[in-house]
Amino acid sequence: MALERIQRRSLPGEVYDQLLRELVDGGYPAGQPLPSERRLAEALGVSRPAVREALQRMSHAGLVDVRQGGATTVTDFRRSGGLDLLPHLLLPGGGIDLAVARSILEARLAIGPKVAELAATRGGPTAADVLDRAVAELAADTDPVGRQRRALVFWEHVVEAADSIAFRLMFNSLRAAYEPALPALATVMAAEVDRIGDYRALTAAVVAARPDDAHRLAHDLLGNATRELLHAIDTLDGDRP
Repeated sequence: MALERIQRRSLPGEVYDQLLRELVDGGYPAGQPLPSERRLAEALGVSRPAVREALQRMSHAGLVDVRQGGATTVTDFRRSGGLDLLPHLLLPGGGIDLAVARSILEARLAIGPKVAELAATRGGPTAADVLDRAVAELAADTDPVGRQRRALVFWEHVVEAADSIAFRLMFNSLRAAYEPALPALATVMAAEVDRIGDYRALTAAVVAARPDDAHRLAHDLLGNATRELLHAIDTLDGDRP
């Protein structure tokens, strides 16, 4: 099937994003009914079918409860939402939510070592070439933000070698949430992405099928920068009135 260039985003997609931002920002608290399709269509300047499609998508995501002939009620996204909400939660209104940033870093440190362990157990030797190439490209990139992107590519290959669809989908969601903040994190993340020798050591452990070493090295690699970032977040949080 030939693919065609998309000229613009769909109206239902735009409606979905606006309503999702309202839910995340607390504009529509859990348990509160949304305005009717007609009122939403008028407020957004779109057709009712576009609103209806967006609401159906939100219903499938567990964000609202759509009842035939009744009101559409907001659900508690903390209980019903998925990891795909993280990018919206991290950058509500354009500013970083420090509590969400902290939780992403904690998840990254908890998941990364286990993924490295699984990669060494399941697919390490077959990942030798791509991991070596990823480390070489990381070492050659002198741009601080570029190095973070190279590090993400490295971890993408580790996740692939781990052969776990659940961890792969988690990685995708964490990456989508993390990438918009790369420029702001460049200084602190240098403590991690500049440790080329540690990436090489982790690669060697994965390729040699040494899961315990891979777990330990991954925890060490991710831990230092994570602790610095968490300390910075705690400091910023404490400075707030």
